[in-house]
Amino acid sequence: MKATFKFQKLASELFGYVYRPYADVIFYGKNGKARKITMLVDTGADYTLLPRREAALLSVDLNQDCKIHTTYGVGGPKTVYLYLQGLQVELGEVKAKVPVGFLDENDIPPLLGRHQFMELFKTCFDKHVVSFEN
Repeated sequence: MKATFKFQKLASELFGYVYRPYADVIFYGKNGKARKITMLVDTGADYTLLPRREAALLSVDLNQDCKIHTTYGVGGPKTVYLYLQGLQVELGEVKAKVPVGFLDENDIPPLLGRHQFMELFKTCFDKHVVSFEN
């Protein structure tokens, strides 16, 4: 199985524009409903992170289902609600159950992280295309 996605060309205050690697991932909520989320492929992210609003859309109760954790990144310390039981996800033909963190804010892009997901693939960035192969 190989899935490929073109980088998205986005405006940048510093450079005029930049190309960023995004991929479409299908998430299955606790209620079993599928939801396609376009995610920034982030090889520096330890695990997959979603904005807070996605928790309700995936039927995850942040207070009942998650463990509160603090993460540190470029923006400083942030509160994350970790859903360690994991959600079923699908990329191309590959399905996996992965832990998901929900950031306590909505103004961040969904980040596709390594732990128990990107590690399943050979991930390649080449000429403004990201590809996943298992």
